[in-house]
This record gives sequence, structure tokens and C-alpha cells, in this order.
Amino acid sequence: MSATELLTDSLANFLNIYLLLIFVRILLTWFPTVEWMNQVAGFLSPITDPYLNIFRSFIPPIGGLDLSPLLAIIVLQLVAGLFGGMA
Repeated sequence: MSATELLTDSLANFLNIYLLLIFVRILLTWFPTVEWMNQVAGFLSPITDPYLNIFRSFIPPIGGLDLSPLLAIIVLQLVAGLFGGMA
């Protein structure tokens, strides 16, 4: 395995793990009253919110529903797919 393949494969894996963290963060917002989930959400917020805030800045909530994570996930999947396809 060459260094380029290792780098692109590592980036694709990192993006897939980050995507999983975003999914967990979004799911945790559906259950705000469970106490132990607040600790997990508190850990994930500083990791995922900077990326999600990029999309929140130009996609306003519609009827109290934040749809920006959908676009954020699609973009992340496309980028991960590009890196995965390069390997």
C-alpha cells in the first residue's frame, strides 16, 4: 500500500467516523430528557457543532425543525466517497 493510498483511506475512515458522531449527536437531540445522554451530547457538541454550524448559517430552521444536518451529512458522505474512491 502506497503512502497516498494510506492517506486517502485514512481520511475516508476519519470522515465515516465523523459521520457516525454526527448521527449520534442528531439522535441525542430527540431525547433531551434522559440524564446520561446529556453527558454524551455535551461531549459530542464541541466536536460536531462547528461543522453543523456552517450549514445552520444558511439553512434556517423550518417550523422549529433544523434541516441543516441533512445537507451536512450529504456533503460529508460525498467527500468521504471521493476519498474512498481514490484509494
